[in-house]
Amino acid sequence: MPRAVKASLLLLLLATAHVGAVTTESVIKRLGIVAPNAEASVAWDINPKGQVAAVLEDEDGRRRAILFDKGKVTELGSLGGDYSEARAINSNGEIAGAAQAANGHWRAFKYDSGGGMRDLGTLGGDGSYGLAINDAGDVVGYADDFGGNFRAFVYRNGVMNDLGTLGGKISYAAGINNAGQVVGTAANEYNYRHAFLHDPARGMVDLGTLGGRQSSAAAINDAGVVVGASETANRRWHAFIHDGTRMVDLGALIGYGSSFATGINNAGHVVGTVVMMNERRSFVWRDGKMIVHQGGKALHLTNSINAAEQVVGATYDRKLYAATMASSAVPVADHGGSKFMLIITMSVLAAGALVVWRKRYRGIALDGAKPA
Repeated sequence: MPRAVKASLLLLLLATAHVGAVTTESVIKRLGIVAPNAEASVAWDINPKGQVAAVLEDEDGRRRAILFDKGKVTELGSLGGDYSEARAINSNGEIAGAAQAANGHWRAFKYDSGGGMRDLGTLGGDGSYGLAINDAGDVVGYADDFGGNFRAFVYRNGVMNDLGTLGGKISYAAGINNAGQVVGTAANEYNYRHAFLHDPARGMVDLGTLGGRQSSAAAINDAGVVVGASETANRRWHAFIHDGTRMVDLGALIGYGSSFATGINNAGHVVGTVVMMNERRSFVWRDGKMIVHQGGKALHLTNSINAAEQVVGATYDRKLYAATMASSAVPVADHGGSKFMLIITMSVLAAGALVVWRKRYRGIALDGAKPA
């Protein structure tokens, strides 16, 4: 085979091997939650054993809390109403969330296989909602107080405790670690909402912002590292990581859109979402490197990450489907796709045509020119 054709074919083979080598299916994996009527599903949390706290939603919008474990779906029931949501799961398989009571109000719950679903009560008002749980079984979230304001709580040893605010009227807790430290969002005296860290020794500490007016904390690991999102000085929302001393802008590493960190594991790996117009991208920040997955090529919702580096949330195909991906997954890359392949193919054809032309007309005079 002529050298030019060989070179072009080699280039074509290399390009074919490269384009499409990383597929969407190799990045995300649907959890295979089988439910009646092909319902939508979202995975909210995953523990080190791979057990998942998730929610099913039917076409009428009715949501049901479930535990997904080794391919088995267990519905957790409710507290007398029609709706429930599972939002967090600890290493022991205990689940925190909220369920509708018979009177229609939502109440925070803790669930385990032995005791079932238990109502955690309120702070004097009508409702409450559980958002996170640690390995000791302590649950955090928010609950209505006597004045109708929702307040961050920690439920510990059978008692729901109000964590207070930063000077305003409202607060809510979103994460708790195994040291009992709680993170969330609270209003200050100017009614701006700031990320907070609460521990028994210092109480509620304002974590500040990235130069803007507001911030919100979403999760904390056992080393006390906090993640969330903050408004910047130019009024954009950026994901952040707070190491206990300062708030670091992860959104600046992405460089575009609004970003929100939603989970962190004990290795310090952070997951979250990037919003650009109508497109949602997912990101993983690990070992000092930022990885961003294109919209539609990874998780549409990115909710949490466990010690086994499994990230959970949901993918989207006309509706949400609970799914997982590895935090180390290589993004699906688009290097020009069909256009790139067309260029390579044309190069091969051109090289072949040149060889044929040379063979056919070698030694023949063209347009009166002397033969070579």
